[in-house]
Amino acid sequence: MENKICSKCILDSTVPEIFFDEDGVCNYCKINDEIMQEYPDGKEGQGLLSETVKKIKKHGKGKKYDCLIGVSGGTDSTYTLYLMKKMGLRPLAVHFDNGWNSEIAVHNIKNATNILDIDLYTLVADWEEFKDLQVAFLKSSTPDAEVPTDYAIISALLKVAAKEKIKYIIEGQASRAEGTTPLGWTYHDGLYLRSVQRKFGKLKSKSFPILSMFYLIYYFFIKRVKLVRPLEFIDYSKEMAKEVNKSKLGWKDPGGHHHESIFTKFFQSFYLPNKFNIDKRKRECSAKIRSGLMTREEALKEVSIPYPVEEGIVDYVITKLGLSTKEFDEIMKAPNKSFLSYPTYFPLIQSLRWLIKIACKLNIFPHIFYLKYGVNHTKSIKNYWEEFNQNKS
Repeated sequence: MENKICSKCILDSTVPEIFFDEDGVCNYCKINDEIMQEYPDGKEGQGLLSETVKKIKKHGKGKKYDCLIGVSGGTDSTYTLYLMKKMGLRPLAVHFDNGWNSEIAVHNIKNATNILDIDLYTLVADWEEFKDLQVAFLKSSTPDAEVPTDYAIISALLKVAAKEKIKYIIEGQASRAEGTTPLGWTYHDGLYLRSVQRKFGKLKSKSFPILSMFYLIYYFFIKRVKLVRPLEFIDYSKEMAKEVNKSKLGWKDPGGHHHESIFTKFFQSFYLPNKFNIDKRKRECSAKIRSGLMTREEALKEVSIPYPVEEGIVDYVITKLGLSTKEFDEIMKAPNKSFLSYPTYFPLIQSLRWLIKIACKLNIFPHIFYLKYGVNHTKSIKNYWEEFNQNKS
């Protein structure tokens, strides 16, 4: 495949659904422009964030907690916890323990919640159940092996929010620092998880939730739970957040984006680059270029060096998942697929594009914000992997 690179950022033809305009600028730079219009920073952003915080306080008056914040021990969630506490909110911190926490993650979560005097609720997944689901996704041969964690986290937050009667869930995501994840790199919904589990798994997930589309609609449209992303409204950078986390909360740097999870470190540094030719540093560096935090030349230099792989981590993950070296080699060599290869809610989502746009605009369903831009490009995702497999063989 001919590799073409964006003239503005460094996203290239390794992104399945990417396309370029006559000036060589990719669609993700255009998406970024739209997101920045919806989430302004500076004085306007601070004003919008302050108004949102006032609403959260008003709705939570008289309750023990006025919001939920998911915490992982990483840069963004730790800083979000600090920022919301500083702005006067009374959050309940929620952590989903899937069995892959690093010592640094445990340290960071404990330090932050103790210093900020915030209660912590931890949902611990049954290891055998979660391992079975992760192995199933590895065998599915899609780039979505992190989806079980991502989906379980939002499901857990919604269940805790319903139990505690909390309306607002705070997310520590920042487009300015991370960019938008291409749909061909990450997709999730409850039907997709269950489809992969039925085909490749052996167990059912009972200790952690996999919510159906019905329950998501119930929580967001009926119960009107709202997701708030405060980092979208401030002049946010990971470097700034790391310094605050270290000085205020005794935080330790895991060494990479989401590397507080051992599996994520393996997934991003080894699995994605070697099986799918996906380097997520391109997305993050591109976001920094657009935000003026990095030059294009600096970004190109960074991604020209192979993603560093921690010594022994591959063998550790394989062993912990109960896979033999032969089984893992078969997974790595299997033809690559996308979520389009399995039953999902995506056809339904495509038919409801107008509703998605309204939901995103009203901030009812913002965690599917990326679908607003991805629903028109499923053909290119499928064609990309077909061509990739032909070239690979």
